[in-house]
Amino acid sequence: MIVTTTPTIEGKPIQDYLGIVTGEVIVGANLFRDLFANIRDIVGGRSGSYERILADARNQAIEELQAECATRGGNAVVGVDLDYEVIGDTGSMLMVSASGTAVKI
Repeated sequence: MIVTTTPTIEGKPIQDYLGIVTGEVIVGANLFRDLFANIRDIVGGRSGSYERILADARNQAIEELQAECATRGGNAVVGVDLDYEVIGDTGSMLMVSASGTAVKI
């Protein structure tokens, strides 16, 4: 399934627009991962553990988007937008949401 941020797919005309589809994933922070990330912030460097969690959450949101598209009979999602939000009283959770338009090409 083609998933793209562009409104069209070059060389593949859209036959039918099937509506907006979304995928949301909320992940909680882990105390030990937070502790080591804070240490990296102090000494410098990238937080590989957070980057992996973020990538996994993004991939899961896109997979949900694709699944909703397929249930509507679509075979591509155009105009995809990814959003990231920190949520919770203490900012201890991260929400990744993906939205786009399901289409049939």
